[in-house]
Amino acid sequence: MKLILFLLANLLLSLTASAHGISDADKEGILAGGNLEYIKLGASHMLTGYDHLLFLFGVIFFLAKFKDIVKFITAFTIGHCITLVFATLLHIQANFYLIDAIIALTVCYKAFDNLNGFKKFIGIQSPNLLVAVFLFGLIHGFGLSTRLQQLPLGHEGLVLRILSFNVGVELGQIVALASMWVVLTQWRKSRYFLQFSKASNVVLMAAGLLLLVMQLHGYQHTRFIDDFPMNKDEHYHIHENMDTNRDLETTETAE
Repeated sequence: MKLILFLLANLLLSLTASAHGISDADKEGILAGGNLEYIKLGASHMLTGYDHLLFLFGVIFFLAKFKDIVKFITAFTIGHCITLVFATLLHIQANFYLIDAIIALTVCYKAFDNLNGFKKFIGIQSPNLLVAVFLFGLIHGFGLSTRLQQLPLGHEGLVLRILSFNVGVELGQIVALASMWVVLTQWRKSRYFLQFSKASNVVLMAAGLLLLVMQLHGYQHTRFIDDFPMNKDEHYHIHENMDTNRDLETTETAE
């Protein structure tokens, strides 16, 4: 049991600490470079942003027509551009782990919608998808803004730097969507697509729930620093002590 807790703790810590944030190398590259570095950073941030990518995958999963993909992705793009630009300009901040936790819930929402969960389990029609995608785009954009604001942005040329980062995000999104579209188009030609579509969205929901746990775990480290240190050795001892205390409580109860 202790080994399992140790492995899970280190897995969550490693994934949380590296969860498509702004690394020291990114900061150094930004300081040494110009607006092109912001474009590169935006693109790489989107391409490594598994929460954004999973949500986009869920959105286009059943969209067979190219015009439908364009419509929904445009709504998502407008949404995340609004909050990315204005939240950064106005210095509106929040704990990025909590924002990313909400983004993880958007992944779960889309998987639930793809599984026709609203009608099957709640007995209602699915909410307007276009509106939902736009609103979720606002949330995703705020998540991008919280990451961007970790950089030493300064004041001079701030708007251009924000727009450069946003351009990079859009380029990364186009590359990611093109890859997804090719894969899904080929998969839909297979007679196994509908057969495995349910399982695929169950996995998508599970991935969203895992991301939710990861981000809430990360929030604990930033909110309760003394109780949940980011150092791996200290982190392990915290979980080890928690396990030991549970064993003692169990023994005392049995006696």
